[in-house]
Amino acid sequence: MKFEYQARTKTGQIKQGEMEAESEQVLAEELNKQDLLLTKAKAVTPVDKKSWLTNLLSWQRISVVDKIFFTQNLQVMLKAGLTMVNGLLTLADQTTNKRFRAILKDIRQNIEKGQSLSEALAHHTNVFPEIFINMVRAGEKSGKLEEVLLHITNQMRKSHTLIAKLRGALTYPIVVLVAMIGIGITMIVFVLPQITAIFTEVDAVLPLPTRILIATSDIVQSSGLWILLGFILLVSLFIYLIHTNKGKKIWHSLLLKLPLAGPIFHKINLAKFARTFSSLLKTDIQIVQTFQITATTVSNVRYREALMLAADQVKKGTSVAQALGDNRQLFPPLVTQMAAVGEETGTLDSVLDDLAGFYEEEVDRVMNNLSTIIEPILIVLLGGAVGFFAVSIIMPIYSLTEQI
Repeated sequence: MKFEYQARTKTGQIKQGEMEAESEQVLAEELNKQDLLLTKAKAVTPVDKKSWLTNLLSWQRISVVDKIFFTQNLQVMLKAGLTMVNGLLTLADQTTNKRFRAILKDIRQNIEKGQSLSEALAHHTNVFPEIFINMVRAGEKSGKLEEVLLHITNQMRKSHTLIAKLRGALTYPIVVLVAMIGIGITMIVFVLPQITAIFTEVDAVLPLPTRILIATSDIVQSSGLWILLGFILLVSLFIYLIHTNKGKKIWHSLLLKLPLAGPIFHKINLAKFARTFSSLLKTDIQIVQTFQITATTVSNVRYREALMLAADQVKKGTSVAQALGDNRQLFPPLVTQMAAVGEETGTLDSVLDDLAGFYEEEVDRVMNNLSTIIEPILIVLLGGAVGFFAVSIIMPIYSLTEQI
């Protein structure tokens, strides 16, 4: 079987290529011999050579909710004694997502050909991430697949809830800011030029706020297209830079140092680390591989590199607590102390599970407090903007009426 893969070198560089391997596990082992860590793999099979109709439907996104539906219901069906093939057949019939239905049917067909569930999932790494497939593989080897599917479901549900809370907290500020910008542009482009014409006809002496507003309107009217193109160019350049290895590292470092948002980003990554690490430990995956897989799930490059470094240290015999404690900027004493307690008592998985819950609650609390702080600030900004426009327009009109 041929795989298209993406792997990371010890220095953090990304390598891409193709390789023949019996399975994704064999591919990972072959790449490890070349000092490469497999991060993504996609089996090149006839299924990937889609018809034009399949390509037309491929825009339909497979959400976290779809995957939660899959793992939760498959676990229930297996627990009830239903076979894997019949369970997948039922799930494919029940899902409303056409693309996901096609993938579930392909998974069922591969299982009917003799592949395991993890091997069938490995054909669709663009839908099922590495951690998902590795946990399923570990569950198959240990005979605890139902238990593993339950762990995966709980992990995805908690991550989805956390992201939903973040989006909910940010929706109001973003809507208000967009509305402010939209109203401002409308006033400057459409309303103000008409009022300016009246002021010009009567040769009125205009107050400073009005002159500032008119000058802004003139600049937008005369150079609006260039301003828009310049803005698009800057945004495009910014997006390009943060997708380079060096640019992404600098950007992610800055995010962690932001006054209000920095602590939130820290807590989100710590919650993700603890939740993923705990789930992998429960499936009896080796500790070094647990570090490596967890590193691929955290969003921040700084945390990713720190976890890869910790994996190398643990491989040399260092304890988990000590390996994490070497980077105190990212892993505070609470994390290292609880990890040490977990290692001493043999309950590292449950300790990290509790730690993940703590950080998830912290993120929820901080986001609620942040919303409480941001709302009055936005109200003041909105009021100030409206007041500035009102004063800039009403003052000269009032002066004109006095002259009449």
